[in-house]
Amino acid sequence: SSGINAEYGDWTADPKVIRDFCHVTVQGNLDPCALYASKAELRDRVEGMVRQFGVRNYIANLGHGMYPDMDPESVEVFVDTVHRVSEEMIRKGDPFGQLYT
Repeated sequence: SSGINAEYGDWTADPKVIRDFCHVTVQGNLDPCALYASKAELRDRVEGMVRQFGVRNYIANLGHGMYPDMDPESVEVFVDTVHRVSEEMIRKGDPFGQLYT
């Protein structure tokens, strides 16, 4: 056993590759600059991220954090979208999302 409990994947990494090689909890990230996008585009990006990584053993977050001038409402959109999509996937019994389709 490696003793590793979680692996980090930045926003340039392919979620499928990360999941194929990492069989532990994965922390997958959205490019923090996505918070500058429109709310609709941000929702789409976050939903895509969660669906690609799946919700099993997954921690969603913003790559390296936030910049001081980011709109707090965008952070709310990020968090709310992660929760909404995750809950929907769990309800539908789809913990792995689009990884194996």
